[in-house]
Amino acid sequence: MKLPSMASSLLLLVAALIAGSATAEERGHALALGDSVVFGYITQAGHAYVNASNFIGSPEYLEQLLHVDVANGGCPGEATGSFLSSAAADHGCRAYRAAFPLHVAYNSNQLAFATAFLTQHPGTRLVTIGLGANDAFILEDACAADPNPPQCIEAGLPAVLTAVGTNMATILAELRATGFGGVIVVVNYYSVDYSDPTGTGLTAYLNQAIAAPAQAFGAVVADVFSAFQNAVKNPTLGGKTCNAGLLNVDPQNQALCDVHPSQSGQHLIADTVARTYWAATR
Repeated sequence: MKLPSMASSLLLLVAALIAGSATAEERGHALALGDSVVFGYITQAGHAYVNASNFIGSPEYLEQLLHVDVANGGCPGEATGSFLSSAAADHGCRAYRAAFPLHVAYNSNQLAFATAFLTQHPGTRLVTIGLGANDAFILEDACAADPNPPQCIEAGLPAVLTAVGTNMATILAELRATGFGGVIVVVNYYSVDYSDPTGTGLTAYLNQAIAAPAQAFGAVVADVFSAFQNAVKNPTLGGKTCNAGLLNVDPQNQALCDVHPSQSGQHLIADTVARTYWAATR
């Protein structure tokens, strides 16, 4: 009587493994591309950098919301140019990769990783891409030594925005060239302080450049800018994203924040992307 019982148990185990495998396959794949916001970067995190699992970005929340397995290719400091070419300027991505692991490993630029992933996973359901802020930070750094930094930034901004739009168009074209016909979501940026008209205006200009080529390549835009703006509209918050708890606290001053999203901020980004995806697939 024991042998049939053992055989039945083995059959049940095999059936469960097959069912589990099928379920994982049915979940499908998604690919998240971009910079430190996508990666889930935290400033001055010390020894946490040695393990990428210590950093949770919006892609990890998307796994739960969309029931997909997400490959997070985000790299802190990635710019639109360095995404395309290892010879182009970045804002720290290559230095970070040389010292610490990303969520996924790749040896070349992020575009090469993305196109290889889509070729290997033809059933991928979603690609998200959040890039552009580091292009502006590179300009900011270049203008730091100028006698009049604001004037320098104003003079250099049109060229940077043009380059961002051109690079984003190239990126989207390359993603589509793999044969990927699923949803591409371009994720725009929030303002770190909606009470600051200058900074918020610069973010709006950047978002326009990022979104400009989307429609031509069948991509849609997740309006994170408006989602964060709605979250800080309570008068008691003064329009400040930091006061709403959506940004990480500055390690040097607990009353201030840095530019990166907190976990509630990452969750809001993921929710905005998920809603955009659902709208695009109806």
